Amino acid sequence: MPENIFVLGLDDANREVLERLPGAENYRFHGLLDVGAMRIGDTDYERLLDRANRELDAFDGPVHAITGYWDFPVTSLVPALCEPRGLPCPSLESIAKCEHKYWSRLEQRAVIDEYPRFGLVDLDGEPALPEGLRYPVWLKPVKSASSKLAFEVDGDEALAEAVHTIREGIDDVSGPFDAVLARLDPPPEIAEAGARACLAEEAVGGAQITVEGYSVDGEPHVYGVVDSVSYPDSSSFLRYQYPSTLPAPVQEQVTDISKRLCTRLGLTATTFDIEFFVDEDAARVWVLEINPRLSQSHARLFEHVDGVSNLHCMVSLALGRDPRMPQREGRYALAAKCFLRRFTDGVVRRVPTAEEVERIEREVPGVSIDLTTEEGARLSAQYAADSYSYELADLHIGADDQAELTAKYERCVEALPFEIEERADD
Repeated sequence: MPENIFVLGLDDANREVLERLPGAENYRFHGLLDVGAMRIGDTDYERLLDRANRELDAFDGPVHAITGYWDFPVTSLVPALCEPRGLPCPSLESIAKCEHKYWSRLEQRAVIDEYPRFGLVDLDGEPALPEGLRYPVWLKPVKSASSKLAFEVDGDEALAEAVHTIREGIDDVSGPFDAVLARLDPPPEIAEAGARACLAEEAVGGAQITVEGYSVDGEPHVYGVVDSVSYPDSSSFLRYQYPSTLPAPVQEQVTDISKRLCTRLGLTATTFDIEFFVDEDAARVWVLEINPRLSQSHARLFEHVDGVSNLHCMVSLALGRDPRMPQREGRYALAAKCFLRRFTDGVVRRVPTAEEVERIEREVPGVSIDLTTEEGARLSAQYAADSYSYELADLHIGADDQAELTAKYERCVEALPFEIEERADD
């Protein structure tokens, strides 16, 4: 009898990857809620929880697993849906410790030294740096996603401007997380800060990487390290690339840090990805953030290189099984997810047709393309954006070496016909 696996916010691209998992013929994947309903900015945690429970209760059959690969609210919905049904899941408190940036930093400080200096900024008072910090710093809500409302500031004037912008948008980005904190008994400093607080952190730099793994029965395991490469002179990502090009001793160091953090946070029955900055010249590493989920952006990278996507770990854990990921059994030696971006606002007048995309995918082996905008969209209003750029398309590429990867990327970019009308800010 097939096992019924409910995936919060299941989209077509990831359904295709899930259907290619080992043993997928024994699974039935069901979407639970829709992606649009769970984007930060449109979320009401309690309402979504109620809707999801009603959908599950109405299902005519057993529910074997509930899982998801998106950020909040999905990460916080999974425990609330699984625990009453006796299904495997992480605790809601362990999830909140990761996702509340200030709480996460306090937990990191208890077990490691590899984190930037940090402090809270009062959004209601006169903007000022926390004691012990110097410019430049990054300013960000204690709960956000996809770098929304995150700004690097280098002086008092820039700080005041960033605080003003964050004040205007923080309720949409962070407000829904208050409902999660209300279900917990957080320490006093977290209860006082709440979800509508702002964190300042010293600006650190270097190569950015992500350590991916999972924890089962309280034992963390790491299955891969992924490089995050930014556009020149920008904090916006150009591509994620796997395997990492960092030296083995550095990868061992960040693996050890990741395991210590997962143990401290109490993460279990979940995947995780932990982002780092690595400065090889200064022999320093810093934890950027801890995510209590895998990165679905990396799914096809692992599939290309290791032969199985990381979604295998997510599904196995949700079913109460210990995942076992293969290593280097895929078709390609390396793989990347490349982000085709635009750095100025505009209105999309034309996107590549389905036929044009399919032709590129046929002609360039190891390539799949996801469009992230649509005709008529105002780029600054779409979800696929950070504080500095707008996504047009994601290119998933497998290759035998770096030269082939670059050549495939350039061929795809040249062949994708976008037309965007320049628009001044309203």
